[in-house]
Order: sequence, then structure tokens, then C-alpha cells
Amino acid sequence: MGRGSTSRPGAFGVPVLAALAAGLTVAVAGCGAAGPGEAHGTPSATPGPASPSPRVTSDVDLCVNIVGHWSREVLDGRGYGDYQSMGMSGGQYEILREVVDAARAARRQGTHDADALIDRQARQGCEAWYRGGGPGERPWR
Repeated sequence: MGRGSTSRPGAFGVPVLAALAAGLTVAVAGCGAAGPGEAHGTPSATPGPASPSPRVTSDVDLCVNIVGHWSREVLDGRGYGDYQSMGMSGGQYEILREVVDAARAARRQGTHDADALIDRQARQGCEAWYRGGGPGERPWR
């Protein structure tokens, strides 16, 4: 500030602080605003819409889904990597190999319903695998 200035040091801060305080009061007051049909500060008599519980997929169903997906990819000749790049364990990959072999044989014999065969054999393989303990302690099994 130059000579002869009439502004006081810190005078600019007072209006800014007042504006901030007013804004803070509005923001805090908005947190407890009453909704339709309720008095300020009292909870609504009717609860809000119930949120559905998340669906939990069983280990067997996850196995069936991944084995079925990759079996179709392999059977259709689309490229894939090793079992780890497909997100599978070694046990799931063994099931996949059996399922794909059966589906290929069915196609050679003229059976065109390979999808049903894949679904059925993937389920049977995964159920047997998890009945026997599943992946166990080692991540690759």
C-alpha cells in the first residue's frame, strides 16, 4: 500500500471472513435440512428404499463360469494364453481341457449342441473339484 492510502492493514480480511462464515452457516444448516413430511431434526417415519443385498456367487458357480467361457473361446479357435493369463487355477484348467476335448469329439460326431455339453461338463467337473477340496493351500491347484 502506498503513502496516503486510507486502507487499514487487515481491512480486506473482514469482509472475506464474514462471507466465509455466512457460507459455512448455510452449508452446516443444509446438513440437517428437513425432508418432505418431517419436522426439522426429526427422522422420517418411513424408511428410504431398501437397497438389495449383494449377490454372492459360490466358488462352484465361479468355476463353471470361467471354465465355460474359456472352453467356448478355445473351441471356437480364438487365441488364449496359459491358464494363469485366463485367470484360472491349474485344477480349473484341467477341467477346461477335459471339457474342450469332449466338445471337440461331439462336434466331430455331428453333435452341434456343444454349448449344452460344455455347461453340463463344466458344472460336473467344478462340483467334483470343489467337493474334493477345490484349490487347497496352493494357488495353482
